[in-house]
Amino acid sequence: MKKLILLALLSILIPVKGLAISFALDSIATWGKFPRFVVDTYRWGDKFFNGYDTLYVKPTGYKFNAKLTTDSWADGYRFLLPNHTRIYMRSDPSTSIGAHLTYLAVSAGYDVNISNVFGHEKRARQRMKFGFSCMLFSAEAYLIRNDASVTIRQFGDRHSKPNYHLPFDGIDNTTWGIDAYYYISHKRYSEAASFNYSRLQRRSHGSLYVGMSYYNQQLSFDFNGIPDELKWRLPKYWDDNHYRVDSRNYAIRLGYGYNWVFAPGWVLGVSESPTIGLRNGYVNSDMQKYSFSLYNHLKCSVTWNSPNMRWFASAVGKMELALINDRDTHYAGGLVSTEALIGYRFNLW
Repeated sequence: MKKLILLALLSILIPVKGLAISFALDSIATWGKFPRFVVDTYRWGDKFFNGYDTLYVKPTGYKFNAKLTTDSWADGYRFLLPNHTRIYMRSDPSTSIGAHLTYLAVSAGYDVNISNVFGHEKRARQRMKFGFSCMLFSAEAYLIRNDASVTIRQFGDRHSKPNYHLPFDGIDNTTWGIDAYYYISHKRYSEAASFNYSRLQRRSHGSLYVGMSYYNQQLSFDFNGIPDELKWRLPKYWDDNHYRVDSRNYAIRLGYGYNWVFAPGWVLGVSESPTIGLRNGYVNSDMQKYSFSLYNHLKCSVTWNSPNMRWFASAVGKMELALINDRDTHYAGGLVSTEALIGYRFNLW
């Protein structure tokens, strides 16, 4: 009986040792025809999507990076109404903190507004972002919810100076969208070196890029809370003193990015891209229609990488602006933000 038990144990242990699993690509390729096909396809895709000129761009050597961010921003909104009336409102700066994780080309993060936590403002704003970036192209999805408290600084003749200080909390805005764009000179320019931190730019270079954009806008400005002596300036066709937008936007995104390597380990990145297309939906009306759509993205960053490439830090500035024209009303709304972050690169396998 003892011999039988010993033989049974050996029959179990010996195969386990012989079938020790390794997740190295060369080891996976030896498992059979299909695993070899998967590995070959992966290597082809990696070369096709992430091929680069090593004189200009190099990998960091790490698959993961994690970063902590702090972000401050301010909103601004302008209305140009009939009879030369202009409304200008802006927010006080708000602050959020966030955590982001990147694996190879995929990144995800979450930011939470903390200004109202410390009693600085009664303001709720949350942002969620998801991104994919390789040398060949980038794609990103985002969601912004904004229940803002702003200050009306101008309400009257467009030539008058901003002399109001009128609190306004009648805003309820939500915007979400998806962008994907292709880099023309992708072998020598890496946007990830300046904004995703998964590559290193070794020499200065830039690239044009082109892509598609879809974004959904739901905007609501309720002016019923303003003083009665100002309401007469609002357009008569505004339903119940509201300005509302519920639209879907289909556009082409054109842009140019440039990375300037001005010192070892340092890079200054700039990217400018207008988005031009068609808007389909309701703009302060019960009638659905098509109209011209225009949105602009501008961002820049200064990034430092440690000599061993594990640690990195960056300061980022962004400005976004949307334009909407309807009948005699012209709307421009956007935000300016500054971000500081510190991150660490690592491997889990």
